[in-house]
Amino acid sequence: MQVSEMSHADVKTRLLEAILPHVAFDGWSDPAFRAAAADSGIGTELARAVCPRGAVDLALAFHAAGDAEMVRRLKADDLSAMRFRDRIAHAVRLRLELVEDKEAVRRGATLFALPNHAPDGARALWATVDRIWTALGDGSDDINWYTKRATLTGVYSTTLLYWLGDDSAGHQRTWRFLDRRIDEVMQIEAVKKKVNDNALLRPLLAGPKWALGLVKAPNRAAGPAMPGSLGDPR
Repeated sequence: MQVSEMSHADVKTRLLEAILPHVAFDGWSDPAFRAAAADSGIGTELARAVCPRGAVDLALAFHAAGDAEMVRRLKADDLSAMRFRDRIAHAVRLRLELVEDKEAVRRGATLFALPNHAPDGARALWATVDRIWTALGDGSDDINWYTKRATLTGVYSTTLLYWLGDDSAGHQRTWRFLDRRIDEVMQIEAVKKKVNDNALLRPLLAGPKWALGLVKAPNRAAGPAMPGSLGDPR
Protein backbone atom coordinates (compact mmCIF):
# COMPACT_ATOMS: atom_id res chain seq x y z
CA MET A 1 0.00 0.00 0.00
CA GLN A 2 1.30 3.43 -0.96
CA VAL A 3 1.77 5.93 1.88
CA SER A 4 -0.69 8.29 0.18
CA GLU A 5 -3.38 5.59 0.37
CA MET A 6 -2.88 4.80 4.04
CA SER A 7 -5.26 5.86 6.79
CA HIS A 8 -4.00 7.49 9.98
CA ALA A 9 -4.44 4.14 11.75
CA ASP A 10 -2.36 2.38 9.09
CA VAL A 11 0.37 5.00 9.36
CA LYS A 12 0.48 4.66 13.14
CA THR A 13 0.62 0.86 12.88
CA ARG A 14 3.54 1.03 10.46
CA LEU A 15 5.35 3.54 12.66
CA LEU A 16 4.77 1.35 15.71
CA GLU A 17 6.26 -1.67 13.97
CA ALA A 18 9.24 0.41 12.87
CA ILE A 19 9.98 2.00 16.24
CA LEU A 20 10.07 -1.17 18.36
CA PRO A 21 13.60 -2.26 17.30
CA HIS A 22 14.86 1.22 18.30
CA VAL A 23 13.06 1.38 21.66
CA ALA A 24 15.42 -1.15 23.24
CA PHE A 25 18.33 1.22 22.64
CA ASP A 26 16.79 4.71 22.65
CA GLY A 27 13.57 4.21 24.61
CA TRP A 28 10.34 5.87 23.53
CA SER A 29 12.27 8.95 22.47
CA ASP A 30 12.46 11.46 19.66
CA PRO A 31 15.54 9.80 18.09
CA ALA A 32 13.64 6.49 18.03
CA PHE A 33 10.62 8.21 16.49
CA ARG A 34 12.70 9.85 13.76
CA ALA A 35 14.36 6.53 12.99
CA ALA A 36 10.92 4.86 12.74
CA ALA A 37 9.71 7.56 10.35
CA ALA A 38 12.74 6.97 8.15
CA ASP A 39 12.71 3.16 8.34
CA SER A 40 9.00 2.92 7.60
CA GLY A 41 9.17 5.24 4.61
CA ILE A 42 6.47 7.39 6.18
CA GLY A 43 8.61 10.48 6.47
CA THR A 44 8.91 12.84 9.41
CA GLU A 45 6.27 15.32 8.27
CA LEU A 46 3.45 12.79 7.93
CA ALA A 47 4.62 10.94 11.03
CA ARG A 48 4.36 14.16 13.06
CA ALA A 49 0.91 14.86 11.63
CA VAL A 50 -0.35 11.47 12.78
CA CYS A 51 1.60 11.40 16.05
CA PRO A 52 1.98 15.03 17.22
CA ARG A 53 3.72 13.92 20.41
CA GLY A 54 5.97 11.53 18.58
CA ALA A 55 7.09 8.46 20.50
CA VAL A 56 4.68 9.16 23.35
CA ASP A 57 1.73 8.60 21.01
CA LEU A 58 3.32 5.37 19.76
CA ALA A 59 3.95 4.16 23.32
CA LEU A 60 0.26 4.67 24.06
CA ALA A 61 -0.66 2.91 20.81
CA PHE A 62 1.57 -0.02 21.82
CA HIS A 63 -0.23 -0.25 25.15
CA ALA A 64 -3.69 0.05 23.57
CA ALA A 65 -2.88 -2.69 21.04
CA GLY A 66 -2.01 -5.02 23.92
CA ASP A 67 -5.30 -4.18 25.64
CA ALA A 68 -7.27 -4.86 22.45
CA GLU A 69 -5.65 -8.25 21.97
CA MET A 70 -6.31 -9.12 25.63
CA VAL A 71 -10.01 -8.31 25.22
CA ARG A 72 -10.19 -10.39 22.05
CA ARG A 73 -8.62 -13.37 23.79
CA LEU A 74 -10.79 -13.01 26.91
CA LYS A 75 -13.94 -13.02 24.78
CA ALA A 76 -12.74 -16.17 23.02
CA ASP A 77 -11.82 -18.01 26.25
CA ASP A 78 -14.34 -20.14 28.13
CA LEU A 79 -14.11 -18.82 31.68
CA SER A 80 -17.38 -20.29 32.94
CA ALA A 81 -15.71 -22.98 35.04
CA MET A 82 -13.45 -20.49 36.84
CA ARG A 83 -14.11 -18.80 40.14
CA PHE A 84 -14.40 -15.05 39.65
CA ARG A 85 -11.11 -14.34 41.44
CA ASP A 86 -9.44 -16.80 39.06
CA ARG A 87 -10.95 -15.00 36.06
CA ILE A 88 -9.36 -11.78 37.25
CA ALA A 89 -6.01 -13.50 37.75
CA HIS A 90 -6.32 -15.07 34.30
CA ALA A 91 -7.00 -11.68 32.70
CA VAL A 92 -4.04 -9.96 34.37
CA ARG A 93 -1.73 -12.86 33.53
CA LEU A 94 -2.98 -12.93 29.94
CA ARG A 95 -2.34 -9.21 29.52
CA LEU A 96 1.29 -9.67 30.57
CA GLU A 97 1.86 -12.91 28.67
CA LEU A 98 0.73 -11.23 25.45
CA VAL A 99 3.74 -8.90 25.64
CA GLU A 100 6.28 -9.93 23.04
CA ASP A 101 8.74 -7.13 23.78
CA LYS A 102 9.36 -6.84 27.51
CA GLU A 103 11.96 -4.13 27.03
CA ALA A 104 9.38 -1.94 25.27
CA VAL A 105 7.15 -2.23 28.35
CA ARG A 106 10.09 -1.48 30.65
CA ARG A 107 10.95 1.61 28.63
CA GLY A 108 7.28 2.60 28.64
CA ALA A 109 7.15 2.35 32.43
CA THR A 110 10.16 4.67 32.57
CA LEU A 111 8.52 7.12 30.16
CA PHE A 112 5.23 7.28 32.03
CA ALA A 113 6.98 7.68 35.37
CA LEU A 114 8.11 11.13 34.22
CA PRO A 115 5.93 13.89 35.72
CA ASN A 116 4.92 15.33 32.34
CA HIS A 117 3.76 11.95 31.06
CA ALA A 118 2.39 10.48 34.31
CA PRO A 119 -1.23 11.47 33.48
CA ASP A 120 -0.98 9.55 30.19
CA GLY A 121 0.33 6.51 32.04
CA ALA A 122 -2.43 6.72 34.64
CA ARG A 123 -5.10 6.89 31.93
CA ALA A 124 -3.56 3.95 30.08
CA LEU A 125 -3.47 1.88 33.28
CA TRP A 126 -7.06 2.78 34.13
CA ALA A 127 -8.14 1.84 30.60
CA THR A 128 -6.53 -1.59 31.00
CA VAL A 129 -8.32 -2.44 34.23
CA ASP A 130 -11.59 -1.03 32.90
CA ARG A 131 -11.31 -3.27 29.85
CA ILE A 132 -10.62 -6.27 32.09
CA TRP A 133 -13.69 -5.63 34.23
CA THR A 134 -15.86 -4.94 31.18
CA ALA A 135 -14.67 -8.07 29.39
CA LEU A 136 -15.45 -10.11 32.52
CA GLY A 137 -19.02 -8.81 32.50
CA ASP A 138 -18.98 -6.20 35.25
CA GLY A 139 -22.34 -4.46 35.28
CA SER A 140 -21.89 -2.14 38.25
CA ASP A 141 -23.03 1.45 37.77
CA ASP A 142 -22.43 2.92 41.22
CA ILE A 143 -19.49 3.40 43.60
CA ASN A 144 -18.55 -0.23 43.05
CA TRP A 145 -17.59 0.67 39.48
CA TYR A 146 -14.81 2.82 40.92
CA THR A 147 -13.72 0.62 43.82
CA LYS A 148 -13.38 -2.44 41.58
CA ARG A 149 -11.18 -0.58 39.12
CA ALA A 150 -9.16 1.20 41.79
CA THR A 151 -8.47 -2.10 43.53
CA LEU A 152 -7.50 -3.87 40.33
CA THR A 153 -5.28 -0.92 39.38
CA GLY A 154 -3.26 -1.60 42.53
CA VAL A 155 -3.07 -5.32 41.80
CA TYR A 156 -2.16 -4.86 38.14
CA SER A 157 0.44 -2.12 38.63
CA THR A 158 2.33 -3.94 41.40
CA THR A 159 2.22 -7.20 39.44
CA LEU A 160 3.52 -5.41 36.34
CA LEU A 161 6.47 -3.99 38.28
CA TYR A 162 7.21 -7.40 39.79
CA TRP A 163 7.00 -9.01 36.33
CA LEU A 164 9.47 -6.52 34.88
CA GLY A 165 12.11 -7.68 37.37
CA ASP A 166 11.22 -11.38 37.34
CA ASP A 167 13.70 -13.70 35.64
CA SER A 168 12.20 -16.96 36.90
CA ALA A 169 11.26 -19.67 34.42
CA GLY A 170 7.92 -18.82 32.84
CA HIS A 171 7.60 -15.89 35.27
CA GLN A 172 6.33 -18.32 37.89
CA ARG A 173 7.28 -16.01 40.74
CA THR A 174 5.14 -13.29 39.19
CA TRP A 175 2.07 -15.52 38.98
CA ARG A 176 2.49 -16.52 42.64
CA PHE A 177 2.82 -12.83 43.53
CA LEU A 178 -0.37 -12.11 41.57
CA ASP A 179 -2.27 -14.84 43.40
CA ARG A 180 -1.20 -13.41 46.75
CA ARG A 181 -2.32 -9.90 45.79
CA ILE A 182 -5.74 -11.13 44.69
CA ASP A 183 -6.14 -13.24 47.84
CA GLU A 184 -5.43 -10.11 49.91
CA VAL A 185 -8.12 -8.20 48.02
CA MET A 186 -10.61 -11.02 48.53
CA GLN A 187 -9.93 -10.91 52.28
CA ILE A 188 -10.72 -7.19 52.32
CA GLU A 189 -13.96 -7.84 50.43
CA ALA A 190 -14.91 -10.51 52.99
CA VAL A 191 -14.36 -8.04 55.85
CA LYS A 192 -16.47 -5.39 54.05
CA LYS A 193 -19.30 -7.90 53.66
CA LYS A 194 -19.22 -8.74 57.37
CA VAL A 195 -19.38 -5.05 58.27
CA ASN A 196 -22.29 -4.43 55.89
CA ASP A 197 -24.16 -7.45 57.28
CA ASN A 198 -23.64 -6.42 60.91
CA ALA A 199 -27.01 -5.32 62.33
CA LEU A 200 -25.35 -3.08 64.94
CA LEU A 201 -23.30 -1.17 62.37
CA ARG A 202 -26.03 -0.90 59.73
CA PRO A 203 -27.66 2.28 61.18
CA LEU A 204 -24.26 3.98 61.41
CA LEU A 205 -23.54 3.20 57.77
CA ALA A 206 -26.88 4.45 56.44
CA GLY A 207 -25.67 8.04 55.93
CA PRO A 208 -22.37 7.18 54.19
CA LYS A 209 -24.16 4.62 52.01
CA TRP A 210 -26.72 7.22 50.95
CA ALA A 211 -23.94 9.63 49.97
CA LEU A 212 -22.03 6.96 48.09
CA GLY A 213 -25.25 6.00 46.34
CA LEU A 214 -25.13 9.34 44.53
CA VAL A 215 -21.95 8.32 42.73
CA LYS A 216 -22.60 6.90 39.27
CA ALA A 217 -20.39 5.17 36.75
CA PRO A 218 -19.31 7.19 33.71
CA ASN A 219 -21.54 7.44 30.68
CA ARG A 220 -19.66 5.34 28.16
CA ALA A 221 -21.62 6.87 25.29
CA ALA A 222 -20.12 10.24 26.19
CA GLY A 223 -16.51 9.09 25.82
CA PRO A 224 -13.82 6.97 27.48
CA ALA A 225 -14.78 5.17 30.68
CA MET A 226 -12.98 7.47 33.05
CA PRO A 227 -14.19 8.58 36.52
CA GLY A 228 -17.69 10.00 36.22
CA SER A 229 -20.14 12.18 38.09
CA LEU A 230 -22.72 12.44 40.83
CA GLY A 231 -26.26 11.40 40.06
CA ASP A 232 -29.55 12.62 41.48
CA PRO A 233 -30.52 11.25 44.91
CA ARG A 234 -33.16 8.59 44.74
